[in-house]
Amino acid sequence: MNRQLNRLALFAVGLLVVLVVATTYWQTWAAGGLEARQDNSIERVAQFQVARGLILGDNGKTIFAANRMKNINGTKLYFRRYPEHGLAAQTIGYSTSSRSQAGLEQSLNAYLTGANTNLSNAFERTLDKIGGATVHGNNVVLTINLAAQALAQQLLGDQCGSVVAMNPRTGAVKVMASSPTFDPNLIDKPGGYAKILKIKGACGGAGSALVNRVTDGLFTPGSTFKMVTAAAALDSGAFTPTSTFKDPGYCEEYGKKVYNSGNPDQNGPEAFGNVTLAAGFQHSINSVFCNVGKKIGAKTILDYAKRFGFYSTPPLDTPANQRVPSGLYRNNKLFDPKHPETAVDPGRLAFGQFSMVATPLQMLLVGATIANGGVVPRPYLVQKIIGHDGSTVQKAHPGTLGRAIKTETAAELTQMMIAAVQAGTGTAARISGIQVAGKTGTAETGINHVYTAWFVCFAPADNPTIAVAVVLEKQANGFGGRVSAPIAKAIMEKLLPSHG
Repeated sequence: MNRQLNRLALFAVGLLVVLVVATTYWQTWAAGGLEARQDNSIERVAQFQVARGLILGDNGKTIFAANRMKNINGTKLYFRRYPEHGLAAQTIGYSTSSRSQAGLEQSLNAYLTGANTNLSNAFERTLDKIGGATVHGNNVVLTINLAAQALAQQLLGDQCGSVVAMNPRTGAVKVMASSPTFDPNLIDKPGGYAKILKIKGACGGAGSALVNRVTDGLFTPGSTFKMVTAAAALDSGAFTPTSTFKDPGYCEEYGKKVYNSGNPDQNGPEAFGNVTLAAGFQHSINSVFCNVGKKIGAKTILDYAKRFGFYSTPPLDTPANQRVPSGLYRNNKLFDPKHPETAVDPGRLAFGQFSMVATPLQMLLVGATIANGGVVPRPYLVQKIIGHDGSTVQKAHPGTLGRAIKTETAAELTQMMIAAVQAGTGTAARISGIQVAGKTGTAETGINHVYTAWFVCFAPADNPTIAVAVVLEKQANGFGGRVSAPIAKAIMEKLLPSHG
């Protein structure tokens, strides 16, 4: 009799385990597959019974994404709202009633709904569903600083462009602003999506507000790419900061003259005469870098570019399809030449023209790597993930993506970037009492006197805590040092402890 009872008890326990495991699987791990079926109306309703976790700023108080609850026929349903409207809209993304998602709302969906693979969370979520209780997702605390983000968006205005800032020591992204922007609250309103599609910004047809220009926008880097070329020249031992050049205002390549850029305050290209590599960097002399490119070759420049992250999709918490690799492009496709010595113009590549394009995030990583002593920081947006009960589900662990250049090379480049801000092309970024290191960029667009204006910098130069990259598109007579450097300065001042 006792043996039969024991068998019956074991059988009952086994059934209970199977029930719990099966329920957990279908309600949690298989939820994504169920939700992907457009005809599953029950699951479509069930998803709105989940109170998605909040998306918060770096202070844990600023709310970028929250919920609004509606009681429909006695059932509590939760829909998304965005209190900060257009701030970091492309980064935060949206989650709509039609199950359309973008940005962090998409890539962090499993955490925000509590459907991640944490076993204790899974059982708790399953029991909540079985018991009819509201399922709460996890809260996400970002690295984004509200005040600096708001300032960046304000300074961009209706211009097409972006501002991105990070701590070069940790990789924590403090600002990710893309303009034009949009209000994600419009997505769920009648005709709202159509209104968003009509937002173009000052650059016209190419200015979709839905595009995150920081990670998904490719722009000719112009002279900011001289950071990469100078790194290759110095790190390979081919040149030193005191290597000399004669600048007549142009460089000869393939029998043709490649001229220096003009100064907005003068007519015609600049000419500096006898200069050093350091002076060529300080004053952004194209002929100097053209000759550097001819000497070290396109392969060496591209090899060093890859060390900084070019030709790889930068790791980040946002969806992979919203991040693109930087590099040479041909017919809108990434082009990695097998024989760069014949396929690439080394002179123009050396000062960031030819068919080289880069995202603002990639150029920020170049500056941040120099600031970080030659080691590429791994960028991240999620500071930590907190459970509904206040427990820490996940916490960021700063990492690196490898060493790009020697420490000595980074130190030499830092001094050259300091000189560019103190008495070169980047003087508009000077901050009283703080040493700023930076590099301007003014890339040709194919339209006379219309440029893509860049500025990449970090500060304090002797112990960097913030690095910034600014790009403005289609700037009429807009040189990077004149239109982008002041924006970078304002962001640095907001984020540096002694100024913010």
